[in-house]
Amino acid sequence: MVRRKYPGWERRENDRNRSHWITHRQQGTSGADPNRQQLGRKWDVHFLPKLRPAESAGLHFPESIARGRRRQGCDGGVAAPGDAHLYSELPASVRPKRGLPRESAWYCAARNALQESHVRYNIPVSSSSLPAIKRLGLRGISCISLTNLDGSPASHEVLQCVADHLGPHLQSLCLGGGSPTEASFVALILGCPALRILDLSGCNSLFTSGMLLAQPETAQRVQQALSGLRELSLASLRDLADLSFNRLSSCAPSLERLSLAYCHLTFELGPARGSLGPQDSSPSQLSFCNLLRFVKERAARLHALDLSGTGLPPEALQALGQVARLRLQELSLHSCRDLSTEAVAALCCQQPGLTSLDLSGCSELADGAILAVSRGLRHLQRLSLRKLQRLTDAGCSALGGLRELQSLDLAECCLLRGRALAQALGSVRGAPPPLASLSLAHCSSLKDASVLSLIPVLGPSLRVLDLSSCVALTNQTMQAICTYLTQLSVLRLAWCKELQDWGLLGLQEPSEETSQGPQPHRELEHQASSLKDPSPQPQGPSLLMLQALRELDLTACSKLTDASLTKVLQFPQLRRLSLSLLPALTDKGLVAVARGCPSLERLALSHCSLLSDEGWAQAAGSWPRLQHLNLSSCSQLTARTLDSIGQACRQLQMVDVALCPGISIASVRRFQAQLPQVTCVQSRFVGGADLTLTL
Repeated sequence: MVRRKYPGWERRENDRNRSHWITHRQQGTSGADPNRQQLGRKWDVHFLPKLRPAESAGLHFPESIARGRRRQGCDGGVAAPGDAHLYSELPASVRPKRGLPRESAWYCAARNALQESHVRYNIPVSSSSLPAIKRLGLRGISCISLTNLDGSPASHEVLQCVADHLGPHLQSLCLGGGSPTEASFVALILGCPALRILDLSGCNSLFTSGMLLAQPETAQRVQQALSGLRELSLASLRDLADLSFNRLSSCAPSLERLSLAYCHLTFELGPARGSLGPQDSSPSQLSFCNLLRFVKERAARLHALDLSGTGLPPEALQALGQVARLRLQELSLHSCRDLSTEAVAALCCQQPGLTSLDLSGCSELADGAILAVSRGLRHLQRLSLRKLQRLTDAGCSALGGLRELQSLDLAECCLLRGRALAQALGSVRGAPPPLASLSLAHCSSLKDASVLSLIPVLGPSLRVLDLSSCVALTNQTMQAICTYLTQLSVLRLAWCKELQDWGLLGLQEPSEETSQGPQPHRELEHQASSLKDPSPQPQGPSLLMLQALRELDLTACSKLTDASLTKVLQFPQLRRLSLSLLPALTDKGLVAVARGCPSLERLALSHCSLLSDEGWAQAAGSWPRLQHLNLSSCSQLTARTLDSIGQACRQLQMVDVALCPGISIASVRRFQAQLPQVTCVQSRFVGGADLTLTL
C-alpha cells in the first residue's frame, strides 16, 4: 500500500481516564528502499498514551511520536504556531465557514481517522505500551507496526497483548527488523485470523533454526489463521531456505503479493527447471527452482513480485515471465545487475499487463530495453530507470507512448540531456501522460534549454520534481518551474549551484556591468520591497507561486542569500526544508524562515557558519512540530542554542550537532535529559575535538 500524503491534524480528547493526541502525516521513503512501489494507501498514526511522569521517560517512539501537545487556543481560541494550515484540510462536513474549528470539528475528524482501515499505528514494544494497546483494541484498530521487538519476556508479553486485544480485527501487521521467538510469533499469528498483510522483513530470528512451522499440527492451525493473507514480505532474510519458505507460503493459499528482495537466491537452471517437488526442497538455501515451482502453483493469484537485489540472471527472468497463467501487475528488479536488454524485451512480450516496473540499478540495460518497455507495456503507470548509465536520449524517445504513466524515475542517468524526453511528451496527440512524479536527479548533462522545453509539457498533474545535482541549471529553470508547475508539493534543487536570488524572487537579472562581484543586495532589496510580510503576494514567477509545497530542498545552492530567502520562504504548510551549505544564510534569514514556515517537521541547516545563538533564540519558538534537526558544522552555535531548542521544540526525535566546536558533551547530555523522547543525538567531535587525533 502506498503511503499517501494526508494533511496533518491533531486534537485532544479528554475523559476521566485518558488524554491523547493523534496525528496523521505523510511518510516518505526514509528507512526503506525509495524505489519500491506498492499499491493502495496508508497513513501512519503514532499513539502516545497519557503517562505519569515516572513512566514517560521510559516510553520512546523510534520514528514519530504524536506531535501534538495541548496549547492555549487549540480548543477554539487563538491557534498555536503552525496550526493555521490545518483547518482547510478538514472534511467539508466539519470545516467551519470562518474562524477556527470548535472542539466538535476536531472530534468528528478524529473519529473519521480512527475508523479508517488503512491507518497504521506504530507501537514500540515495551511494557509502557500495554495500556495503549488495550485502548486501541477497544477502537477496532486494524493496522499496526511493532518496533524494538526482540526475544525478551517483555516482548512476549506485548505480542500476547496484541493477539488478545487487537488480533481479532487486525488486518495488517509489520514486524520488520524485529527478533521475535518462533513460539511468540506463532502465538501472535494464531490470534490474528483476519490478517491480509504480513511484513517479516529482516526477522532473521524466525528462520535461523529452520524449524519454523515444522510441526504439522502447528502449521495447520497457522494455515487457518492466514487463510485470507494477501501480501507477504520476506525481504532481507539471510537464513530463509526452501523448506521454511514452503512451510510458510503453504499457510497462505490466497497470497497475491510476495517480496523476496535482497534474499540470497541460488540459480541452477537446467532442462528440468521448476520440476522440483517438496521433498527436494533445500533446508539450507533458497533456490530459484523452488521459487519457480511456487510461482507456477500460484500463477492465477500472484499479481506482484519483488526480486530486487537477488542477482536474477536473464534466463531466470525469461523462465519466470513465461509461466502459464501468470499475469503480473507489479515487478521490482532493482539492482539485478546481470539482466540483459533481450531478457527485458522478452518480459514485456510475456507480461504486457504490468503497471509497475522497477529496473533501477540494472546496469547492463541500454536504450533497447526502454524502447521495448515503451512498446510492450502500454498500461505502465510507474517506471523506475534510476542508475541506468547506458541510457541515452534515444531510449527516452518512445516514453510518450506510455499514456498512463504517473511516475518516472530517471535519476543518475548521466547521459540524458532531456531534449528527447521533452519531444516525446510534447509530441503526444491529445493530453500528455498524467505524470505526478518525475526525477532527473544527478543528470549532470541537463541544460536550461532542454528543461525549459520539458517543463511546459509536464502539465498541472505534476506534484514531485527532483532536479538535484543538475549543476548547470540556472534562474531560467527556476522561473519556468514557478510559472508552469504551481501545484508542486515536492521540489528538490540541491546542488544547483547556479541558482541565484533573482531566480527565487522572479526578478530580472542585473546587467553584466552591475553584476560584477557579489550580488547587489541593495538592488535586490529594492526590487523585492513589494513582497511584504506577513501575507506576501506573488509578483512574477517567484518561488511564492508554489504555495502547495510540502518539501523544499535548496542544499548547496551557495549563491542564495537572505535577500531572497527572507522574502520567498513563506509556506505555512511546508513540512521539510533543507538549507544546508548556504554560507550566506544569517540569523535574519533564519528568523524569517521560522515565521514563514511554522509547520516544519524536518529542517537541515548544516554548515551554515553564520547562524548564532541569538538567531535560534528568536526562531525556535516558531517550530513546535520540529522532529528532525541537522545543525552539524555550525561553528558559532553553543549550548545556548540547545537550551532554546529544548524549551521550544518538545517533539524532537533526532538532532545532529556533530562538528560544532562551541557545543560540549556535557551540554548534549543535559539536552538529552531535558528531552527524553529524543532517540538520536549525533555529537561526533563536538567541543572542538582534534580530528587528526580522533581519526
